[in-house]
Amino acid sequence: MSAAAGTRGRLVLARPEWWLGLMLLALHASLAWGFADWWPRAFLLAHFGLVLLWQPVWRGEKNIESRYGFLVVIVGALLAAWTNWWLMAVWLAVLFGLIGGSVPGITERRQRLSSMLAALYLLSMLLIWVVPHLFPGQIIEDALVLLVQYGLPVVPIAILLTRVETSRTAAPVAVDLFYSVILFLLVVVLVLGSFVVKQLSDSNYPLALAQTLFAIALLLIALSWLWDPRGGFSGLGHILSRYLMSLGLPFEQWVKRLAEFAEQETQPQRFLTIALQHMLDLPWVTGLEWEARLGRGEHGVKSSHSAELWFQDLRLKVYTRWSLSPAVLLHLRLLTQMVGHFYDAKRREQIQRQSAYTQAIYETGARLTHDVKNLLQSLRSLCAAVETSGPDQAEALQTLMHRQLPQITQRLNATLEKLRSPERVDVTQVDAAVWWEGLIQRYAGRNIHFQVDGGAARDLKLPSELFDGVADNLIENALNKSSGGNRLQVRVTFSAARGGTLTVCDNGSAVAKSTAEQLFEAPVQSQTGLGVALYQSAKQASPLGYRLALAANEPGMVCFVLTRESDAT
Repeated sequence: MSAAAGTRGRLVLARPEWWLGLMLLALHASLAWGFADWWPRAFLLAHFGLVLLWQPVWRGEKNIESRYGFLVVIVGALLAAWTNWWLMAVWLAVLFGLIGGSVPGITERRQRLSSMLAALYLLSMLLIWVVPHLFPGQIIEDALVLLVQYGLPVVPIAILLTRVETSRTAAPVAVDLFYSVILFLLVVVLVLGSFVVKQLSDSNYPLALAQTLFAIALLLIALSWLWDPRGGFSGLGHILSRYLMSLGLPFEQWVKRLAEFAEQETQPQRFLTIALQHMLDLPWVTGLEWEARLGRGEHGVKSSHSAELWFQDLRLKVYTRWSLSPAVLLHLRLLTQMVGHFYDAKRREQIQRQSAYTQAIYETGARLTHDVKNLLQSLRSLCAAVETSGPDQAEALQTLMHRQLPQITQRLNATLEKLRSPERVDVTQVDAAVWWEGLIQRYAGRNIHFQVDGGAARDLKLPSELFDGVADNLIENALNKSSGGNRLQVRVTFSAARGGTLTVCDNGSAVAKSTAEQLFEAPVQSQTGLGVALYQSAKQASPLGYRLALAANEPGMVCFVLTRESDAT
């Protein structure tokens, strides 16, 4: 970008009404007095140069490429050497479309007014001056000549005098291509319709123009009625809005297929392969090459036209039938981004599935580790009872073995079943009194105080695995605590009320605040592994209608409670 081009661009943006008004005045000087003399053609070339400075297609701050510069030279040569009224009619229709297409994007009120005045001037000049010159032998009244030569210049002068509040750093006004094309076609239909009606009916031009305007007005009213859903036909507006400004149905069909592939295929590499294979269904695509973290591939046939596109670690080279226009290139970039987003989502889903599987293995292993540790502790207690018992205690020892060994065997079988099916929830029921007596016997001689509130009802049934796991975890954790120099005291209380309530308290150190906040919400780190054990116990308790809670957490008073969900605090 050169400094001169940048200066011109800033000047055009700062005073757009000046360039618009001068452009129209130069055009008026070349048209109002005909093309016989040299000076109207000179004004026409000046008009063309001012159009190049004003035009909104290439902004004034950018240099025009050589191929477009060659086109500019050709157009200028045609205007200078081969000027006729048909060419000027087309030229005015093009200018009318460009100016009219810029009006929707203008927010400043005075600038919008200037553009509307310019469009009015061009339309008036076209209909009352240029079009009559298209008819051979058409006589133009002297009053009309005076109006055109000395009356219509008032409009460009008014545009020059209009003060538009526009910043030098403001963004250029964009032209609505669809709107411009519609306006251009309407003007062309109006001009050609007037010409045809006059030639066929042999009427005067004003009458032919009025008839053409009336026909176009009826057509527009009919289209407006069809466009309005309340008019009885709602499909026209929907069809136009869906297909007119797109590159066609194949693109939409491919996007629909892409969404279907994303729902059906879970493997990221296979999804990417299928999606890119179907990209060959697009009419402008002949082949492609792709490379990603999980692989690479080729599809279709290579051509001389290609484009390379990227999205994160996905690299895509698309071969096309012809040179890519900006619109097609934009669509290909959108396609690449959609494929890349779906592919990245599939990869994240795969990683999440692997993480969930690993987490399930970890949680199951952690829970079973605690279960095995508790079983080993029960076996150690039995072994200690055997070692410390005398001959006179043989009968009592036999009774203890008779009660404890079947329970240990049952718990070991339950542990193995959890290893085979981690998702299963044990619902084996046991009498509350039998379970309580077994718990006391397992921890006999461990300096634990057991008590019952109100008596253990024999008609009460408890989920044995849940109460065994919670009791063993809480008691073992309490026994491993420090009491701050005092003798450690552990108290286990059971109440038959509210469907069975188990309370384990100790006078040891309190649970850290950061640990207590997440103790039952997620596995937390602890020296004894209690965080994992209690998290698993809490997850196990919820489906059975129970809740494990930390009822008290102070130095010298730490209590855990397992009770019915509705009664948990």
